[in-house]
Amino acid sequence: MAHGDPLEARIQALEDLEAIKQLKHAYFRCLDMRLWDELRGYFTPDASVDYGGQYRFEGADTILRFLSESLGEKSGSHGIHMGGHPVIRLTGPTTARGTWVLWNFLFNPGQQRNVRIGAYYDDQYVKVDGAWKIKHTGYTYLFREEWSRADTPSLRLLAPA
Repeated sequence: MAHGDPLEARIQALEDLEAIKQLKHAYFRCLDMRLWDELRGYFTPDASVDYGGQYRFEGADTILRFLSESLGEKSGSHGIHMGGHPVIRLTGPTTARGTWVLWNFLFNPGQQRNVRIGAYYDDQYVKVDGAWKIKHTGYTYLFREEWSRADTPSLRLLAPA
């Protein structure tokens, strides 16, 4: 194929879109599995986050410190982040924007606390040395609900925490 071939450009766009989807899926998996070192590699060094307007941070080190403290093993929190319905726009050869729906359930048996979140992520991505990275991620709540696990006396944790 000749350089600048429309088919080649379409294939590259499809590969970029799939790589961004894989990046976001890896982000969710790393949050849930507490894979902080792996997660760090998915952010640009100057990345920023805005989680619902409550938690805003800049710089990969600061972001990872917050995530590892708030979701790490010592916090007692456990969760699952499910993202879907991606709408991704390539805005240039090395830039993109995306939106994702978030369904998030967190619980902390020690604090007797459950949290359920529905939100939409708004992300910015950049391609660095051939790999897509998160430049900015953050979400806006559709809803956030919290309740005490003590309010549900029949509630039992059946899987190891």
